[in-house]
Amino acid sequence: MLYYFFRSVMEENYLWGYLAAVNVVAFIMCIYDKRAAIKRRRRISEKALFAISIVGGAAGMLAGMLLSRHKTRHWYFVVFVPLLVAVHVLLLLWLL
Repeated sequence: MLYYFFRSVMEENYLWGYLAAVNVVAFIMCIYDKRAAIKRRRRISEKALFAISIVGGAAGMLAGMLLSRHKTRHWYFVVFVPLLVAVHVLLLLWLL
């Protein structure tokens, strides 16, 4: 039943819009957190960064990590964010 729900969402192109939006937000969050770290301002929690990655923003988070060299010393970000990207790609391939 869940498959048919996601299949109908996929056909309506809502999923692509959602994924684009959540990845842009994840990218901006990563860049913002890096700048906040440099300027010693209030930071975004690691839980929030992981949460946005889990709900579909892993590709944007990975791009932000690589472009700003942020969170690349934390093994859990280096391992789990690319793993989430792979899981999201596999889910999209399954839905196609």
